[in-house]
Parts: sequence; C-alpha cells; structure tokens
Amino acid sequence: MKPKIAVLMGGRSLERDISLVSGRRVERALKSRGYEVLALDVDEKLVPTLLSEKPDLVYIALHGKYGEDGTIQETLEIMGLPYTGPGPLPSMIGFNKILSKEFFKSHNIPTPEYFVLSTTTLKEMGASALLDVIWSKLGSPLVVKPAEQGSALGVKIVEKREDLAEALIAALGYDDRVIAERFIKGTEVAVSILGDDPPRALPVVEIVPRSGFFDFDSRYTPGMTEYFVPARLSSELTEEVKRVALLAHTTLECREISRVDIIVSDEDSIPYVLELNISPGMTETSLLPLAAEADGMSFEDLVEKIVKLAYANSG
Repeated sequence: MKPKIAVLMGGRSLERDISLVSGRRVERALKSRGYEVLALDVDEKLVPTLLSEKPDLVYIALHGKYGEDGTIQETLEIMGLPYTGPGPLPSMIGFNKILSKEFFKSHNIPTPEYFVLSTTTLKEMGASALLDVIWSKLGSPLVVKPAEQGSALGVKIVEKREDLAEALIAALGYDDRVIAERFIKGTEVAVSILGDDPPRALPVVEIVPRSGFFDFDSRYTPGMTEYFVPARLSSELTEEVKRVALLAHTTLECREISRVDIIVSDEDSIPYVLELNISPGMTETSLLPLAAEADGMSFEDLVEKIVKLAYANSG
C-alpha cells in the first residue's frame, strides 16, 4: 500500500493564494498516482489533525513565512513526522536572505555585494545618514528587498538616489530588516536541483520578463514572462551555473528539491546566486515543473519523485 500523504498548503503568509494553487496541484497529482491524500489548509487545527491522522509523510506546499522559514519544520520534528524539503536550520538560512548571503560568502559562492538596514537602525540610530554611503559603494541602480519574503514581494530596483529612502520604507513594510544589493546586469536563470544520489541539476531555465523585472505579477501571470529551456548560455557557462547551484544546494544540506536563482553577469560571466528556495512553487507558471518537463518528467512524475525521495530519506 502506498504511503498516506498530508499536503500542507495555504496558511497565513502573504503567499497564501500561490501556496493553495501549488498544494491543489500536488494533491491532484498524488491522487492520480493512487496515494491517499490528506489536504490541509494550515490553521490552528493543523497539529491536532496531524496527531490524529498520523500520515506517513507530510508534503510541504507552503510558501513564505511559517512554511519556508523553519517554523513548520520544527513543529513536524517534534511530532516525529517525516516531510519534504530540508530541516529547520537550512530552511531558516534559505528563507532569510541575509543569513543565506552570509552563508554563500562563507562558502565561496558568488552573491552580489550588499548592505543591511533595519527599522531599529533607521529609527533609533540615525542610519538614514548612511544612504549616501550605500549608494556610493553599491552604485546605481541597486536592488532593495525585504530580508524575509518570497515571490519578489517588496523588491524594488532603485535607479535614482532620491528614490532610495522610499524603497527602503516600502520594503520595511514586509520585514523589519532589508537588504540593499548591488544590481547585476545579466541573464537571470533558475536552476532546480533534484536530490538524487548524487544530486543533479535539471535543465537551466532562462527568465525574460516582457517588461520590468521578475516581480510577483511576472511570476504568476501567464504571458508576462518568456522562458527559455534550456537557457541560451554556452555549454561551458551552463555547466558553471549548474556547478554553483549544486554547491549551494549541497552545502546548505537541502534534500529532495531546491531552486537556486542566479544572475549571470554580462560583465564577467560570473553566476551570482540571488537566493535559494527550499519550497519551490508548483503552479502552472512555476519554474521547477518547467525544468522537470524539459528533463522528461511530467508533473505527476515530479511530485511522486519528491515524495519517494523524502520517504527514502526518512528511513
């Protein structure tokens, strides 16, 4: 008999709606393969329900806070329930862009230069006096983003010095710590890693928004972004991009799956890691299913593969 799978989705993060789409697709895929599926929209009844139902495995289809930041992982560890994705610490590091960038730097994984500001430093230490310094050191344009948020929520590309303060305030609306990051002009790609033995990179996806940058609307609105699979990179650069993505995945001790977002610099062809996603989207426009399809896997194949890897890892 196949394992009983609890699929966690929804929750209360700002990415709730996207998570529900991912979760419902995963639910349908598992049911089509004959699994008994317990679909759960995460709320205050979650823990009692899991304790009562005793699933064999938990598939985490949550996005954003509480689903990717180690919170649900810590809870499942207490209950002794195996689950998809990495443990609490890799989840905390992967979701927090400050921690992940420090982690990348400490392991010689290229990532754009950056500075961190917080509500505390701006309000209580007068750090707004440092904005000219930040602008001077990082150059223009630069990227402002919340430390903990997904789907490019709160991200702004700032082209004029006079717009920097407003962008920081907007980002602080999502999190109390923000990153000001050097803007790298180049080719944006996503590398999904499948945790086989050994882990392997799926075909590289090149991301070309029809306007602006790869923001929330560009990610989830069909037709707003063009994708090229495989990415239009040389064979040598493709292998280097995969190498860097695999290094990020394995060093952070991710397990069944991850997606590493990279910008390949036009200036020096260096693949700079922007972030690592430990619970990639599974919607119709998501990058992981697109890469899997290019690798010859249907969506159902992909979901079942993740479940089988997680189940094997739990043993």
